Amino acid sequence: MTDPQNRLAAAFAAFDAANAADPTVVHAEGRDWPKELLYARQMSARLDRFAPAASEVLRLAARCQHIRRWEIPRDAYPRDRVGYLKWRTELKHMHARIAGEILAGLAFDAATIGRVQSLMKKERLKQDPEAQTLEDVVCLVFLENWFAEFSTQHDPDKVVDIVAKTWVKMSPAGHSAALELAGGLPPAALALVQRALAGAGKDADA
Repeated sequence: MTDPQNRLAAAFAAFDAANAADPTVVHAEGRDWPKELLYARQMSARLDRFAPAASEVLRLAARCQHIRRWEIPRDAYPRDRVGYLKWRTELKHMHARIAGEILAGLAFDAATIGRVQSLMKKERLKQDPEAQTLEDVVCLVFLENWFAEFSTQHDPDKVVDIVAKTWVKMSPAGHSAALELAGGLPPAALALVQRALAGAGKDADA
């Protein structure tokens, strides 16, 4: 499989087939979706808008960012900071392993697979421009598609803290895109974003 477009499409189809098994179903765009299949497509769509010249490896990493995420549920770990960090670490390794297996099955070379896995694990964030772009896209997809509902399910102070910590992870380009998206949030969700950015000394006039 040497044609770049063909092999990218084949990888996307394989990632999507894996995510289509998600037992959690959400309603969006007028239909029901397996949650992680919807998320994967949102990641690709946002990357296309945010970084239209993205490389093949970055497109691959974005499409499989949460691949089969439901296999390691959050409830399998203690509901504290240590448990959360252990859960996230286990997820990163699982996602990278599954993506690597799929790409190897499609005859992608070892260097490409290793690079995709490195991006998925956000290695050298802030030093690696592609890892930073992927982090920005993750944050933007969450803000645009999942934050409004999330903000109603958790303590407001906790939500404000999460937004503030997320902001620090983003690049200036990511900040600009996030502020544009924030303007489309429901008033209550927007107010939480504004609180978080005001506390960080940033312009929250989204």
